[in-house]
Amino acid sequence: MNIDFKKGDGLVPAVVQNAISGKVLMLGYMNQESYQKTMETGLVTFFSRSKNRLWTKGETSGNTLQLVKAELDCDQDTLLLLVNPTGPACHRNTETCFDTEGDPTSYHLGNFQEFTPTEKALQFIAQLEQTIKGRRAKPQEGSYTNFLFDQGINKIAQKVGEEAVEVVIDAVAGQTDTMKGEAADLLFHLLVLLEASGLSLAEVVQVLESRHTPKK
Repeated sequence: MNIDFKKGDGLVPAVVQNAISGKVLMLGYMNQESYQKTMETGLVTFFSRSKNRLWTKGETSGNTLQLVKAELDCDQDTLLLLVNPTGPACHRNTETCFDTEGDPTSYHLGNFQEFTPTEKALQFIAQLEQTIKGRRAKPQEGSYTNFLFDQGINKIAQKVGEEAVEVVIDAVAGQTDTMKGEAADLLFHLLVLLEASGLSLAEVVQVLESRHTPKK
């Protein structure tokens, strides 16, 4: 990747986007050294203009940004970082630095379209994955998620199998009302199993994308 660091006196802006939900999380700046460290560690590292040093996101809070993919714009002077966040991206403890709900200074065009139910559902799944990652990084007493992690991957895998069977039973019986709950349990335990296995939902989606990408 031929990044033009000279244009910005050694720095390029880096737009950070949730790889699953598509939400823009924050904007940071990178120099060549922070970019190289990001590529080597897989954790997004910026150059802090206020601290005048390299700064790995989450080095104190634990809310890291795990790099999925880096893309360069057409002018080669701006990066787009697709990430899996392990917690809130903003220092205000909000999901993004652009959360403006209730802010009277925020502005939306009159024809602004709300997210569809499917888009909202995908965003919630992304938030749930972040919560699960956060529980693993910072265990909380009484957390069922932490109970599963403590039980180990065999127990988690067993739960996924059990919930899958319940979904099948309800589907065959036409019990769609209870099937929704069982499917929710299945999705939750699958996300926990992915995290325990060192995998992300984004990686699973990438496999799906590769299968459905038209062959040239």
